[in-house]
Amino acid sequence: MTECLQQLTDLGVSIWLDDLSRERLVTGNLAELVRNSCVRGVTTNPAIFQKAISEKADAYAADLARLAAAGDDVDQAIRTLTTDDVRNACDLLTSVFESSAGVDGRVSIEVDPRLAHDSEGTITQAAELWALVDRRNALIKIPATKAGLPAITATIGAGISVNVTLIFSVDRYREVVDAYLAGLEIAREAGLDLSTIHSVASFFVSRVDTEIDKRLDGIGTDKARALRGKAGLANARLAWAAHEDVLASRRWAELANLGALPQRPLWASTGVKDPAYDDTMYVVDLAVQGCVNTMPEPTLDAVRDHGHFRGDTVSGTAVQSREELTALAAEGIEIAEVCDLLETEGVQKFIDSWESLRATVASAMASS
Repeated sequence: MTECLQQLTDLGVSIWLDDLSRERLVTGNLAELVRNSCVRGVTTNPAIFQKAISEKADAYAADLARLAAAGDDVDQAIRTLTTDDVRNACDLLTSVFESSAGVDGRVSIEVDPRLAHDSEGTITQAAELWALVDRRNALIKIPATKAGLPAITATIGAGISVNVTLIFSVDRYREVVDAYLAGLEIAREAGLDLSTIHSVASFFVSRVDTEIDKRLDGIGTDKARALRGKAGLANARLAWAAHEDVLASRRWAELANLGALPQRPLWASTGVKDPAYDDTMYVVDLAVQGCVNTMPEPTLDAVRDHGHFRGDTVSGTAVQSREELTALAAEGIEIAEVCDLLETEGVQKFIDSWESLRATVASAMASS
């Protein structure tokens, strides 16, 4: 039943679970996925914590009552609950972390999404979260907004491992990689061990197709409809080509010679939104050695159940991918404009989830 998952792992795809809750930790569900479903890391975001705490409030009730009695405010309580869960998940994944020489076994926690346009606030909170979780296998998530870029550089420069999130465009991805390299260069000048600094760059996939397919449906021609479901994969594959360009650069070679590790592209938003599509497409069609694919459990289940492994489906696809985006442009759909919109919407969605979480926690603390 896990043949496709194992084949992907053997190819060099790191499978991470895009979900975390206290229930997964205490019931042994996460441990079982690590043992039997090739899960090698965990990602979280504000929406995931909002769902975990609001839908399984009983799992957090005792802690919420204790924090309320201690006089903690809502934001302090959320910080405690989320960092506790991430720390415990880090401990659970220690064996993966150690056996992979620190490459996998990673658990991500995101800075407050309300700081998405605040560089200094992000830098400060990234350091605070790193200290609170206090585990070498944590990753601090920083959004790839314009304000996030200098925060990425400063955080990496301080020796803190980072998951850069909410990347939609290849151009922004290149800026993220530049921010990572600049951070490594700062760390080098500070005498830090570059081999201890890890990073992934979370490139969102399915949201691109959702927005572009809607526009293609609006055009309504056969030519337009033939382009449905192509943009997300093409965009991601071009990001991989950009990643390969960086690895071939002199700048990277100088850092790699000092022990620096590549910032791995991570495919995020890999749950298929359109039921007409193969529900494993954002996994099996983005398989390449050295990438990470973080997926919600239904997608993990689908790959386990009926995923069809086809080997490396990314290398050598850059020309075709550019042609597909050119065809979209001919229909009046510019990928850059779509990605700008998705970044704005993505930040707002996380803020909305965070505010919903704050309301849930405030209510629980008031009634405890």
